[in-house]
Amino acid sequence: MRTAFGVLVVLAIVVVYITNQYLTQRFTETTRNRAEIRSTLYVGNLVSELQRSSIVPQLLSRDPQLIGALNSGDYTQSTQRLLSFVDEIGAASLMLLDKEGRTVAATDRNRLGEAHRNAAYFVDAMRANTTVFNVTEPEAGGYQFTYARKVEDMGNGLGVILVAVDLAALERSWAGVADAVFVADSEGRIILSTEPRWRGLKESAALVRQSAPSAIERAIRMTQDWSALPIDAYLRGEAVMRVESRVPFRGWQLVTFTTYASVREKVNGVLALEIMGFAILLAGVFWLLNRKAASRVLFFQRESFELRQLNRRLQREIAEREKVEKNLEVAEQTLAQSSKLAALGEMSAAVSHELNQPLAAMKTYLAGARLLLARKRPEEALSSFQRIDDLIERMGAITKQLKSYARKGAEEFEPVDVRGSIQSALAMMEPQLKSLAVTITKTLPSDPVLIVGDRLRLEQVIINLLRNALDATKSAKEPQIDILLAAGDTMRLNVRDNGPGIEDLDALFEPFYTTKQPGDGVGLGLAISSGIVSDFGGRLTARNAAGGGAVFEVQLPIWTDHDEDLEAAE
Repeated sequence: MRTAFGVLVVLAIVVVYITNQYLTQRFTETTRNRAEIRSTLYVGNLVSELQRSSIVPQLLSRDPQLIGALNSGDYTQSTQRLLSFVDEIGAASLMLLDKEGRTVAATDRNRLGEAHRNAAYFVDAMRANTTVFNVTEPEAGGYQFTYARKVEDMGNGLGVILVAVDLAALERSWAGVADAVFVADSEGRIILSTEPRWRGLKESAALVRQSAPSAIERAIRMTQDWSALPIDAYLRGEAVMRVESRVPFRGWQLVTFTTYASVREKVNGVLALEIMGFAILLAGVFWLLNRKAASRVLFFQRESFELRQLNRRLQREIAEREKVEKNLEVAEQTLAQSSKLAALGEMSAAVSHELNQPLAAMKTYLAGARLLLARKRPEEALSSFQRIDDLIERMGAITKQLKSYARKGAEEFEPVDVRGSIQSALAMMEPQLKSLAVTITKTLPSDPVLIVGDRLRLEQVIINLLRNALDATKSAKEPQIDILLAAGDTMRLNVRDNGPGIEDLDALFEPFYTTKQPGDGVGLGLAISSGIVSDFGGRLTARNAAGGGAVFEVQLPIWTDHDEDLEAAE
């Protein structure tokens, strides 16, 4: 038995050693092949994005509207023209510069009026007759990749069209797959990297800057001569795999770093199974060698004692559990009553909040009708009474819609033109808009923008957003509200004001959160609006605008005939 025990131990050591060597080599080669394939895909995606964007300046430089704007100096429609292209092109931004280098149109309105006379891309583009590519480093950090081309008419240079290439999306996709990826230009300067601190440096300086806990810096000491190291050196967390690929664009290079952690995990998993099997066999042999009657009796006595101890603990736990269950039953009854009271209070607040706007409008129309009757103008007064009747019907519909906040049931949705809902909401808010002298700017598409939802609830959302914008602009000298409706893959409705902005974005959509004075609001408008948009399959977001004020954005799926066919098939 002792000889068999010794032979089993030697056999286990030999098998584990051979398995470790074989699997380590195999999984390492697999990891390297996958890293090279990933690197090739990264290069292909990068070159594809650059080539796709390089054609855009050539097309836009021949656009008749942009050429006409540069000739006439009328740029009122130029920015809207660029915005119509940006979703189809997929570029980060588009800008139109006149021959003096001044930004006269841009998809980012904050950049209008900027001077680029001395910028390299402007100077190179005005001198060349082809598309010019430039890499610039803005003050905000990172790098900006642009294609620029001169806009000509009858041989005269009128300006420059500038297209920014969005390569940051590639960086973000790389960060989720490999440990580190960077792209260096022909001079070895890193211009794209998943490690932000590497940008602008060469590889040697970038690796020195990497923090100590990272696997990348642990690899610094090992990357000088990897071929002289045994395979296990890579698997002790001290080195990573470096794969370099050439980018067929201006002498660029792409380098990826991949750790060997996955190799060690796979090998260790197999070795653990083998060791566990041999351990079980060794335990069986050991038990056979040391089986004695006295040890077995001692074992059973100890086990009996432990079982008695366990039995007493279980009895105590059962008694405690019964006590806890009784307390829990009382707590559940108390919680149910509290929930009913909370639901009743929230429903009352919601009814008060949603009916406040129609009541205010009815009061205004009644005052107008009284004046019209006093001035012997009954026909016009009848129009005011008709509006009051419409508001009464709307109040009844709002009361019916509020029932959906207490229960979730099946709702009948239909295609709704968002443009019509915006016009109805503005008509609803007409008395308040006139009294506050607010400037309303609307930008609506000429074609219908259809979504699947409920027209009344959509108008309710728009009215809540307009009312918040009105409250926010009360302190502004020249109050203004911008309404922008855009349609692409999704519908985007932006309501922007020039008020002081939003202080607490995190709590903005919480029920009963409000910054208004007591009596002016209960804080349910945005919470209700967010719930309605969510029911439509979209989302409601808010942010502070760069130039001041707040921007609320509603995103909803676009309704198409294909959607209707799918619903009919279901």
